[in-house]
Formats: sequence, structure tokens, C-alpha cells
Amino acid sequence: MTRSRLQSLAVGAGIYFAASVLLFGQAGTAHPVSGRVLAGVMGHEGAPWLDRKERESEERPSKAIAELKLAPGMVVADFGAGSGYYTERLARAVGPTGKVLAVDLQPEMLQMVGQRAKKLGLTNIELVRSTPDDPRLPAGTVDLILMVDVYHELGAPQRVLRAMKASLSPRGRIAILEFRKEDRNVPIREEHKMSVAQAVQEFGAEGYELDRRVDSLPWQHLLVFKAR
Repeated sequence: MTRSRLQSLAVGAGIYFAASVLLFGQAGTAHPVSGRVLAGVMGHEGAPWLDRKERESEERPSKAIAELKLAPGMVVADFGAGSGYYTERLARAVGPTGKVLAVDLQPEMLQMVGQRAKKLGLTNIELVRSTPDDPRLPAGTVDLILMVDVYHELGAPQRVLRAMKASLSPRGRIAILEFRKEDRNVPIREEHKMSVAQAVQEFGAEGYELDRRVDSLPWQHLLVFKAR
């Protein structure tokens, strides 16, 4: 990575972490199962970092979405939708017969998603305001819940995973993208990384098992879980 690229990344990461505030959660406390320190939630002020032009080259979101194996007509929840970067792409993947539930704690983020959908003419996006321990998803209908760099910020991860289980359809899965804690070269602060072992331990405690993992992305694991 070039010096100029590192400097650019440092600026972007500075925006991200300056906006990581203790919203709604238990940031700084330890997860009762894995002992992982819970991170702060990124405030809406950090949204420009989510839409940075380098994101495709740094994280390969197009490859991540391809690995999700979405099909037209699916119901997908973008949990922690932020600015709608992934929401937009998921909506195109499931097509007009499908639906994307853009879920976020922050009304400012949901406003951004709504504006984005309107600008792009995407009519299959529904906005959902969640609470710290309730995703507020419809029961038994969601084919995929996607959390992109979000799960590690949950202030009540156990309660959220329990609530999510009730929302899954018979084929439903939960997919998380998290920066690899196992790789010290991933340029993200340690509390914003997760290891595969941590994720498997925490999901396992709530009745999930690892269905599939993808390790071919530049910085992140893609882990797909199903209910036992």
C-alpha cells in the first residue's frame, strides 16, 4: 500500500472513529460469552466514510454480495444499514419482486437511506427503526439478515440474536461481515475487529451454527450462520 493511500485511509478512519460514540449500548463492557470488548456505535456523522470511493477496492463489497447468493424475490434485512451503501446494492440483487428492510437505530441514517432510494428510484426498500435490543423485523419472513461491520457494535448482542431467530424464514440465514482480528495488518482498531472463533462462540451460545465462511475478501470475514 502506498504512503498516499495509507494517509487517505488514516483520514477516513479518523472520521469513522471520531464518530464512534456510545450510542444506546454497553460499549466498553465485555461480552459475557467470549469476553470480547463491545465497541461503540458509529454515529451518523461517520456516514461519509461508508460511502468513500475507495471502498470497493479496499473491501470488495461487490464480491461479498455475490457470495451471499441472493435471488430475485428474497426478503433481506440490511441490519445497521447506515447510509444505505449496501442497501442499494441488495435492493438491486433481489429485484422488484424482492424486498430489503433497511434497519437502523438512528433516524438520521434512515433518512439518508430513504433519500438514496428515492434518488435511485428503488421502490423495494422499507425503512425500519430498531431499538438496542429489538431488530423489529417481521416474524418468520426474512431470508437473510446481513450485518456489515455492525455485529461487534451491538450493545445487547445476545438479545438481538434471539429476536432475529424469530424473524427468519425456514431458509433464513444471518450473515456478518467483520474485519479480521486474526490479521494485524488490517488497518482498523482492535475493538472493531472480530475473530471467527469469537463469532462462532457467541452465535453458538444463542443456538446458531456456522453454515459457511468466506475468507477471500481483502480485510473481512464473511460468516453465514443458520439456526440449529
